[in-house]
Amino acid sequence: MQIGVGHTLPAQNLHAFQARRASFKCRQTSPLNPLTKPNPCSQKPLSSACFSTESTRQHLSNLEKLLQKTNEAEPEQVITKPPINGSIGNKGKGLLEGLNLSRIWPETKAAEEMSPRHLNRLQRLLSKSNMEYSPRNSLGSRWREYHGCNDWSGLLDPLDENLRREVVRYGEFVQAAYHGFHSNPAMSTNQAPLPRHVALPDRSYKLTKSLYATSSIGLPDWVDDVAPDLGWMTQRSSWIGYVAVCDDRREIQRMGRRDIVIALRGTATCMEWAENLRAQLVRIPESDNPTQKVECGFLSLHKTPGTHVPSLAESVVEEVKRLMETYKGESLSITITGHSLGAALSLLVADEISSCAPHVPPIAVFSFGGPRVGNKGFVNRLNEKNVKVLRIVNNQDLITRVPGIFIGEGSNQQQQEDLQKKQRNDSFGKVFNMIDNNNPWAYSHIGTELRVDTKMSPYLKPDADIACCHDLEAYLHLVDGFLSSNCPFRSNAKRSLVKLVNDQRSNMKQLYTHKSLSLNLERDRLRVPIPTCLPSPSR
Repeated sequence: MQIGVGHTLPAQNLHAFQARRASFKCRQTSPLNPLTKPNPCSQKPLSSACFSTESTRQHLSNLEKLLQKTNEAEPEQVITKPPINGSIGNKGKGLLEGLNLSRIWPETKAAEEMSPRHLNRLQRLLSKSNMEYSPRNSLGSRWREYHGCNDWSGLLDPLDENLRREVVRYGEFVQAAYHGFHSNPAMSTNQAPLPRHVALPDRSYKLTKSLYATSSIGLPDWVDDVAPDLGWMTQRSSWIGYVAVCDDRREIQRMGRRDIVIALRGTATCMEWAENLRAQLVRIPESDNPTQKVECGFLSLHKTPGTHVPSLAESVVEEVKRLMETYKGESLSITITGHSLGAALSLLVADEISSCAPHVPPIAVFSFGGPRVGNKGFVNRLNEKNVKVLRIVNNQDLITRVPGIFIGEGSNQQQQEDLQKKQRNDSFGKVFNMIDNNNPWAYSHIGTELRVDTKMSPYLKPDADIACCHDLEAYLHLVDGFLSSNCPFRSNAKRSLVKLVNDQRSNMKQLYTHKSLSLNLERDRLRVPIPTCLPSPSR
């Protein structure tokens, strides 16, 4: 049974309601009754005499119908507390609360996270399932700047919209490496691997080479007897990534050069985890400087050849040389991107190819959630070779703080420079440098840092677990929403939330997990295939 609001509101509350409406300006037409004619007092404040009792009842009746239509699409259970001591004022208050007038009047609006506008945006982000690409601005003559020739000075805080687009695009290349591996992780021990198909996120690129990483250590024979079902998890050699080159003339013109991409995934097998734990610093074989050191496990995966596959270092150098010869005379760039272990190997790959041939194209590394790789000597080595590194770091990601201990490393580049200046003026500077150069656990980060924060996302819990804070899709979600270090998550972020909700449901705020269920996200996931790479952000 429906109750007519206009006929049940006590007379005393009608005057209070009229007084509240006095703070509003008249409009040419009523938002609740479009058939009303323009009011001649549209430029003057309303008084209680402007509305008769019958007019107020009509507006409330229209309001009730409007809210009933909203509730039909999104039913909500409204619980009204019983009046205390039979107070007429409390009866009127409960009735107005039941109407949820905060949706109409900004003075009584609910929290931003519960607003219809916020939930509508959530629905739009959750409903995306098809590939979408935002318009790409022409980089033209500025491509070197976006590739790091000036260490991305002036582009990071606030984050330049074109750089955001490029960072997320390179992150999607890494996602393609993950999907390419998990689609067929096993490798034959008796023959060379067959060519592998990888669904690249950008159709203007073509895959030219598969890359493999091999561990120099092996598991004891008894492991296969105790756990025979581990399968590919214990294989020494695994597909780690690929090389791709831009092959579309329009995209080459947009970017200002032909781009060569090297994408590397993160840790997946037991042998790769075992190498990650070999955290002592060792000398770089090709270096004449004994102070230039990198992590033992990363170097092992980079340099060790497999039974039927070459080492990662050998493969990538061979392919880069071939592509340089194929496109000789063109403007080229080399972009190496990776996540986690792939981010660490990206630095070693950059070091390898930077001196593989004369006149090597500009090299830039975009790393996501990368650990420390070497000491200050290795940092100086890459700087001397003019390798540009942009590290995307999540404040809550513990992986970016390992391995080893660090000396003389600040939270950002400016702090590090200030600390080094202090060391030079300190009487203990020589002792400090001696400890730093000889300590087997003295690691240093390299490059320019773009720091994001899980707590800035309106969708993720501020206390999200370690796995979520290190997840690549969470990284791309945070980069897509990042504005600047002192600004909140941008309201016009357009990256799909489907994969993030599916993979990190326990780390999403309860409001959004419940909302996603009401939007039949599970049903859509089963009926509509989710693309292997999610939409790129808007500009």
